[in-house]
Amino acid sequence: MEKLDGKSLDLVKTNIEALKQLFPEVVTEGKIDFDKLKLVLGEEIETRNEKYEFTWHGKTQAMKLAQTPSTGTLRPDKASSKNWETTENLYIEGDNLEVLKLLQKSYFGKIKMIYIDPPYNTGKDFVYKDDFHDNIKNYKEITQQMAKANTETNGRFHTDWLNMMYPRLKLARNLLREDGVILVSIDDVEYANLKKILDEVFGQENFVGSFIWSAGRKNDSKYISISHEYILCYFKNMEFVREREIVWREKKEGLKEIYDTAQKLLKECNEDYKLASRLLKEWYNSLPDNHPSKQHKHYNCIDERGVYFPSDLSKPEANGARYEILHPVTNKPVKQPAGGWRYMNKEKMLELINNNRIHFGEDETTIPCYKRYLFESEYQVPYSVFYQDNRSASKRLKDLFGKKVFDFPKDENIIKKLISIASYAQEGANSSTNDIILDFFSGSATTAHAVMQLNAEDGGNRKFIMVQLPEKTDETSDAYKAGYKNICEIGKERIRRAGEKIVQETGKTDLDIGFKVFKLDSSNIKEWDPDFDNLEQTLFDLQNNIKEDRTKEDLLYEILLKIGLPLTVPIEEIDCGGKTIYNVAYGSALICLEDEIDLDLVQEMLKHRSEHMPPKVILKESGFMSDAVKTNALQTLKKHGITDVRSV
Repeated sequence: MEKLDGKSLDLVKTNIEALKQLFPEVVTEGKIDFDKLKLVLGEEIETRNEKYEFTWHGKTQAMKLAQTPSTGTLRPDKASSKNWETTENLYIEGDNLEVLKLLQKSYFGKIKMIYIDPPYNTGKDFVYKDDFHDNIKNYKEITQQMAKANTETNGRFHTDWLNMMYPRLKLARNLLREDGVILVSIDDVEYANLKKILDEVFGQENFVGSFIWSAGRKNDSKYISISHEYILCYFKNMEFVREREIVWREKKEGLKEIYDTAQKLLKECNEDYKLASRLLKEWYNSLPDNHPSKQHKHYNCIDERGVYFPSDLSKPEANGARYEILHPVTNKPVKQPAGGWRYMNKEKMLELINNNRIHFGEDETTIPCYKRYLFESEYQVPYSVFYQDNRSASKRLKDLFGKKVFDFPKDENIIKKLISIASYAQEGANSSTNDIILDFFSGSATTAHAVMQLNAEDGGNRKFIMVQLPEKTDETSDAYKAGYKNICEIGKERIRRAGEKIVQETGKTDLDIGFKVFKLDSSNIKEWDPDFDNLEQTLFDLQNNIKEDRTKEDLLYEILLKIGLPLTVPIEEIDCGGKTIYNVAYGSALICLEDEIDLDLVQEMLKHRSEHMPPKVILKESGFMSDAVKTNALQTLKKHGITDVRSV
């Protein structure tokens, strides 16, 4: 019976396996023969000492840090969760570097979109310093202290920020699907550095572009009012996206107001389309220039199908067809466009007339147009520049809590827009509505709020994973005085309040507004760290290798992470003579962490195995009643085709 590996995914081993698949001849006894690899790669090798690269002090260590497996775990916290039994959302408290490592097996290649709003390194931000030797211990120590800013007087101001960002971005890339995308907010201070490390980690060829978010004028500057920030976008695999002809589109703003106004005018005009169209033009003219509906003012005609604009029917190259078309009222040939008709075939034009797709003027002196309906073109290519006053997000969050609890929250409407764009499908609908959205600098949990709001609007079932360091709030702050001792408490409460508000406003009771809380901690399993002065006691203590202050449920979720199952998989608890068997993911894994395991319990486990695949069976190493029972249990499982049996 194999011992369950207590570490997160070994990325070095994974990379070697990938090379082995491509070039088996370069791997010898698990090691890479670089001389052979150079021969295989031919001339595609950089041998010059001087070459184009982006480097800084500590980069090599940062790369190693990303590849060092974590020995930590995520412990469930049902008390601060919401709808634990049914939700598929996650809120994880902990250092995001360790959490990203722990998620590698369970969420490798499963995330559709990552959005992060990392520290901008303005001199006031907390920049987390990792510990190569024991990051879990370092995390526990750090979170008991007040966070210290990374000030510009620090001689390693940019270096510390780069060393924090690089390993996290490396690990984040592994979690993305092949059609996945990462979006990172930043301002001018670290834009250039962030762009360089994203180019290196994700590949310059996968750069999509930068959104520029204009967030309102600032008048306190001496030189330029810096009123914008950036959102850098990278695909995991641009070639994969292009091969599948995936495109991004966003729904035009202001459409609902146009549709509602058109319906209202038609009713007032007793279905007089001509009069309603004239009044619709007057309505457009009455709107302020910044009203979202005004940009669609060319859609100013109404017929029984809806709102449309009369589109040019001429041939762009001025070599169109020439044929007569009769006006439906005067029965005289209409004026033809100078370049000829767009449709070379007159039958096609007559078919469009019969289908009421051609807009005619008062008489034959006006050139007819094609009716282009608003409902047929509700989506557009996203603009790279957009305006959204960031003060409105602060006000909405303050209203949600009844007081100010967080400085400068991101705007949930902007994040919602980005998620909608990333999940657009060619047919003009959001097909990727079961996607997982990850934010590992979640702050006040704006991304979770945006996911729930978008699901309510388009009927989607997206899930979120929020990760946040439980950074202490300042004791003089309103948040601390209101009872929120760290940022995680603010984030969780925001999700609770926002979810309830969305349900109340939409009336939709089937939305997933819950979340399972997990907290980063050291492994539930004791380490082999013998006390040589009292070795007998050490060996006695290790007869039960589970830490005394940990529960079976703690260990269960650590096992899920180690065997690569998501933390939200369905788990059925089966009672067998007072002992619990965990049936995970409909028999994909059968787990028993009890003492005094006998053959009856093993036989009960067999009743719940999956019909589609042999399950993983995981048992407590010291839990068998005897060595004979352990041997017979393994033989029984093997006889039934179950060979993947592990112990903890």
